[in-house]
Amino acid sequence: MKPVIALVGRPNVGKSTLFNRLTKTRDAIVADFAGLTRDRHYGDGRIGNQEFTVIDTGGFEPDSTTGIVKEMAKQTRQAVAEADAVVFVVDVRLGLSAQDSDIARYLRQASKRIFLCVNKAEGMSESPLLGEFFELGMGEPHPISASHGQGIRSLMEAVLEPFEFEDEEEGAEEQAPDGVIRLAVAGRPNVGKSTLINTWLGEERLVAFDMPGTTRDAISVPFERNGQKFELIDTAGLRRKGKVFEAVEKFSVVKTLQAIADANVVLLLLDATQGVSDQDAHIAGYILESGRAVVLAINKWDAIDSYQREILQRSIVQRLGFLKFAPIHNISALKRQGIAPLWGAFADAYASAFRKMTTPVLTRLIQEAVEHQTPKRSGHFRPKLRYAHQGGMNPPLVIVHGNSLEGVTEVYKRYLEGRIRAHYKLVGTPMRIEMRSSKNPFSDKD
Repeated sequence: MKPVIALVGRPNVGKSTLFNRLTKTRDAIVADFAGLTRDRHYGDGRIGNQEFTVIDTGGFEPDSTTGIVKEMAKQTRQAVAEADAVVFVVDVRLGLSAQDSDIARYLRQASKRIFLCVNKAEGMSESPLLGEFFELGMGEPHPISASHGQGIRSLMEAVLEPFEFEDEEEGAEEQAPDGVIRLAVAGRPNVGKSTLINTWLGEERLVAFDMPGTTRDAISVPFERNGQKFELIDTAGLRRKGKVFEAVEKFSVVKTLQAIADANVVLLLLDATQGVSDQDAHIAGYILESGRAVVLAINKWDAIDSYQREILQRSIVQRLGFLKFAPIHNISALKRQGIAPLWGAFADAYASAFRKMTTPVLTRLIQEAVEHQTPKRSGHFRPKLRYAHQGGMNPPLVIVHGNSLEGVTEVYKRYLEGRIRAHYKLVGTPMRIEMRSSKNPFSDKD
């Protein structure tokens, strides 16, 4: 499971710039004024074979009690609670401030591994200005320049040193099907995840036990239904009824992202009374990006009328159109309606994600598709598709070989995907098609 690193500090010290540098994206908005970042922002980073999740936070004022600053402090506390390690960012040019001391005091009480990162220190690795930051009692400061990329690798090597990382080949072996469907229930707060899980645990004949996992106490529950073994990966603060737990544990974005990454199949739960929100679309996008099989369930279907149902269905088509391969089920977790068909949908999606496709059949499907509709000419040449083979599972990957394939359009790839899906009856799983052109042996010769 990927370690989680939170970036914390007062406003305008360069946390978002560092976030963008670590994730190799421009997802975090960066500008030269304080208070731009307000919500927590999540991204994936990688150094060598070491993968990790980064959380960008807004400017932190631990003692704030009013307005937006209070909400920003709440978001930062949540990020610290979710993190395995915290990178405390300060600004060498502005020097040490009272606010830095307040943040350091809070972080010491949080009992997390803290790394002091002194930003905007390009060419200042030996500068005496770094000395004043020893007053924070956070150990050796790490001088970096987020905007220039200096010192970041050595910082992250220190942060990631205690964590164990698997080789890519070993991770691939774990993805092999073993007959147990790893199922994650994802969705925004208050859509009924806990109600649905409690319904399953109360209804089905199963053997369940808590398996403590990471520091965020991820829980997985094995159970069996009609001979099919499942392992439920908790994203909803799964506990026995009557147990009290903190709000930070009840809904953690990190737990949801990690549960999705660890799952074979994800149940994305929507609230019929609330429609499709931005957060629903973000979670759906992460599921697709992770390549996980997915089943959509619309909870509280019984609570809306026919007009609202029509509006909701249009909204799903418009906002979640990229999950059109996913089956949709209308349920009521509270009234236990429509839940039974979900189990068959999970099994079908799992089987599709690990479907084996033979090279002769894939090649025949590609050739038949070309005979029915040839790809458009690109420049002086028309792409020529010769043969195809399976390059991976979960999700299924089909690699097509030929000439001038860089000219194959996304529209034509979707056409090929439709033909392959129809033949292999793939449901609930994304599918990827990769084009590989043969190299011209005479291209380098005069």
